[in-house]
Amino acid sequence: MRIASFCIALFFCLGAMAQVKKAPAYPLITHDPYFSIWSFTDELNASPTKHWSGANQPLLGMIRVDGKLYRFIGNEEKIYRTVLSAADESSYEVKYTETEPAEGWMNKNFNDAQWKTGTAPFGSSRSRSKTFWNGKHLWVRRQFVLNDLNINQLNLKLHHDDNVQVFLNGELVYTCNCWNDKAQLFPLTDAIKSNLVKGENIIAVHVENTAGGAWLDLGLSDEVKLAPSNVTAAIQKSVNVKATQTVYEFTCGAVDVQLTFTSPLLMGDLRMISRPVSYVSFLTRSNDNKPHDAQLYFGASTVLSANNVYQQTETASGTYKNTLKYLQAGTREQPVLAKKGDDLRIDWGHVYVVAAASPRIAQSVTAPGRYPDAFSSTQPTAPGSEKQFMLNTVFDLGKQGPAAQENILMLGYDDGYAIQYFGKNLKAWWKKEVPENVGEIKEMMLDEFIQAQKGYAKIIRQCDSANKRVYSDALSAGGNAYAELCVLAYRQSIAAHKPVQSPQGDLLFLSKENFSNGSINTVDITYPSAPMFLAYNPELLKGMMNGIFYYSESGKWAKPFAAHDLGTYPQANGQTYGEDMPVEESGNMLILAAAIAKAEKNAKYAEKHWQTLTTWAEYLSKEGFDPANQLCTDDFAGHLARNANLSVKAIVALGGYAMLAAQLGKNDIAVKYNTMAKDMATRWTQMADAGDHYALTFDNKNSWSQKYNLVWDKLLNLHLFPETVYSKEIAYYLTKQNEFGLPLDSRKTYTKSDWITWTATLTKNQNDFQAFIKPLHKFAQETPSRVPLNDWHETTNGKQVGFQARSVVAGYFIKVLADKWGAR
Repeated sequence: MRIASFCIALFFCLGAMAQVKKAPAYPLITHDPYFSIWSFTDELNASPTKHWSGANQPLLGMIRVDGKLYRFIGNEEKIYRTVLSAADESSYEVKYTETEPAEGWMNKNFNDAQWKTGTAPFGSSRSRSKTFWNGKHLWVRRQFVLNDLNINQLNLKLHHDDNVQVFLNGELVYTCNCWNDKAQLFPLTDAIKSNLVKGENIIAVHVENTAGGAWLDLGLSDEVKLAPSNVTAAIQKSVNVKATQTVYEFTCGAVDVQLTFTSPLLMGDLRMISRPVSYVSFLTRSNDNKPHDAQLYFGASTVLSANNVYQQTETASGTYKNTLKYLQAGTREQPVLAKKGDDLRIDWGHVYVVAAASPRIAQSVTAPGRYPDAFSSTQPTAPGSEKQFMLNTVFDLGKQGPAAQENILMLGYDDGYAIQYFGKNLKAWWKKEVPENVGEIKEMMLDEFIQAQKGYAKIIRQCDSANKRVYSDALSAGGNAYAELCVLAYRQSIAAHKPVQSPQGDLLFLSKENFSNGSINTVDITYPSAPMFLAYNPELLKGMMNGIFYYSESGKWAKPFAAHDLGTYPQANGQTYGEDMPVEESGNMLILAAAIAKAEKNAKYAEKHWQTLTTWAEYLSKEGFDPANQLCTDDFAGHLARNANLSVKAIVALGGYAMLAAQLGKNDIAVKYNTMAKDMATRWTQMADAGDHYALTFDNKNSWSQKYNLVWDKLLNLHLFPETVYSKEIAYYLTKQNEFGLPLDSRKTYTKSDWITWTATLTKNQNDFQAFIKPLHKFAQETPSRVPLNDWHETTNGKQVGFQARSVVAGYFIKVLADKWGAR
């Protein structure tokens, strides 16, 4: 696809507007919790590209200049050949017993005739395991035949829960008093490999279930020895992260390449947010004013459509309406919405790589390799290629001269059905008009690509405008360091959600609790995420709340407080979190309903759900002020009774409810709850007072915590707490900061970065605000944990404690929202 000169000029203009040069990880393709590809290194060609979870999802970019190859996207990835399949590849039977066997049970000649026969995997999950096992001990013997001993590097493939010992032909080869939550590869020595024989072998395992779940699955694999590469790493000159784009510049010998990844997550255009199409732009020109023979290559692994590299994939290719060339890949199995959980990738639907239907653009599907001759469609098949392929696109640039030339690719993902909502499978928002029983239609997706191709120039202009708006709003509100944090948060936050239409016709903008527990539509994820969406499109915040309201109003959730979640992503069939957070979630929903009224200058949304809000307000009026021993959103820090910050949330929530009542003309209710909230706030200042600060809990004056919930008293202009509370806390916090930020409270030195920005917004002093933001910016620049923004880190060394790629970093926009609302 060649683009007119005005569009090329726009790209150079975009490159001139500096935003973020350094990030913990760099967003490339960002649409939803499944279709999400990142670079975890500062140089794009220093490592394979990855899903936000850290699983490899390789993209490869190269250019051949005068016959010499330069690589600018991706890096070497190991290729594995199956020696002995695990159950995630194909079923297998073993002999097993749960009774301690006689001595020598691991040897080849042991008589296991009295043992049971079972199909792997073994485990305590009745839905996932083939043989149910939830006992204390399990002994397994698996016989297998080898005809080929030509193995380069033997690996044990093992998924176990808990403690395990593994024997190969009677020899102990691996032991660990531990567990893992997915299959991992463990290299075995050449001495162990030499213990294999042609013909019959045996692998024997003892696994001990010590606590929680139970699991066993195993196999063997070979790391394929690959020929040396003749590819040179391109020189990366710069990287620039913007709200909707990431731009790289490379020197590839005599040709420069400007590479731009654009995911058009335009906050005001819900269909654009939902449409799973990203652009990859290659802008090339010679850097010595001479013409050079050049061909450009882009490859995408079919692993983008699989949960792991062991799943078999199928591909297709073609030309559509004489307009597009496309490559398509998906798993053979297509288990639509079958799996739920945290550390999972999508393994249904299809990924697409699409280019213009031009004779100078060629596409092919080949086997992966270290550095394949990807410019040829006749590459020989490599071992294991029935599971992985590369989707290749080659642009013949002809004689590349000093005049810039742009070529465009589009990457997309059609998931068919995206979410299961109380037993009903729902499609993505962009397909909401499609008949209910129709999931995936190739022509529909390809038509969407045609529209994306036609609208490219306009969409890039809209992205440019969004980039500038996000950056300038944050710059005005909090300075450059703050603006950079907001830019980093923007795409990550939106792409941690999936928009669908509920059977009732409402928007559902459903979050995934990435790397915390995998819950879907968690209320205490919605709460910290709200500021960015309130600032730019409150409809999306309603989409985060609609499902929770439905859960209560349908009678499916009958408790007098708000639910914690709707399930485990992507199955929203009802709360799966093991413990309620009554004050936390009820307070969150009331505060956010009030915030929507503030943003929209009316209380219509609250009026629609008034009875439910009233039930929650009544609960908080009885249980919110001095909370019992229960969890709050900071559940990773443990239970707390008499939590002063949780009490603030309840008080502000009741004040927000009073505000809504007043807007709806319910004056008696407004007076009652406003008086109640103010009385609670007065008592709070006395009970939490610890001299120069306010305590973590009412009963421990030798403690402290960030009272980040106070920020809504300020933003909603409730005037429940005197400003002296803010100023006293801010002055105290400034004495407690560490190199990488303000700790969450007195119990630990770790922190939550979203709460720091909320706490910082309590001050009226810009210098004090900067004092909180600069250590947080330092964390984002210098953390040794190279993952998408993690919101839970150590303030002493900047290391990740947990969580990554979560939507809660949208909470960084709290100061932007405060400025927009005039709450300075």
